[in-house]
Amino acid sequence: MIEIVDVSLTSEGDGAEVKRLFPVSVQRMNFDPFVLWDHFFIQPGNGFPTHPHRGFEAITYLFQGAMEHKDNMGNCSTVLPGGAQRFTAGRGLEHSEMPSADGITSGIQLWINLPQRLKQIDAAYQQVDAVDVPVTEDNGVRIHHIVGPQGKVELRTPVIYQDVEINAGSRFDVDVPDNFRGLVYVVEGDLEHDGQRLMAGKSLFFADMAQISLTARSDSRVMLCMGTPHGEPIRQYGPFVD
Repeated sequence: MIEIVDVSLTSEGDGAEVKRLFPVSVQRMNFDPFVLWDHFFIQPGNGFPTHPHRGFEAITYLFQGAMEHKDNMGNCSTVLPGGAQRFTAGRGLEHSEMPSADGITSGIQLWINLPQRLKQIDAAYQQVDAVDVPVTEDNGVRIHHIVGPQGKVELRTPVIYQDVEINAGSRFDVDVPDNFRGLVYVVEGDLEHDGQRLMAGKSLFFADMAQISLTARSDSRVMLCMGTPHGEPIRQYGPFVD
């Protein structure tokens, strides 16, 4: 299965503008095990004031600016470009995410469902700074490994999550593990997959594939996200995934 999907523009929190892939009621509500994908843009003074969550894990990965996380477990830390924050909501937590720098703060927020057997685990938090994100480079492709065999961010679901820079004219070949499904989100640039063109804001969703190949028509940046579906009903109600 291959499908090309465009983002929907919306707003979240207190004045945050987002390019949303899902959940979008007229397009796609989720892509098991993934339940939310937002490319956010936040001006100083706006953001995500204190609010609750439960039933899933979330990663905030930053492209620009700075984001301060505070939660009711006593964590208070700031992530900078190229770094990531992960929280496990489990049975429930309250947190805020607010930009703490001048200018626009932008990045990706990804929610990953927890299987039913883990919905009631204790909440937890992890931060991995950019200096600790492993980077590999080969044939014009530079990969920042966020989650996966080389990544330092820990999840309760088997996931590979990468920030990938592809030089113009280079090709990025992705071997898809058995039973994995996922997406490639184009942050910037112009690429092709099997004759289909992908530009900024578009995504390539895939399932039941052994490999996908992207060729960059210009210098490009994509986020690769794939994982094992839980095969369970996803019941999402705003900030809760039960």
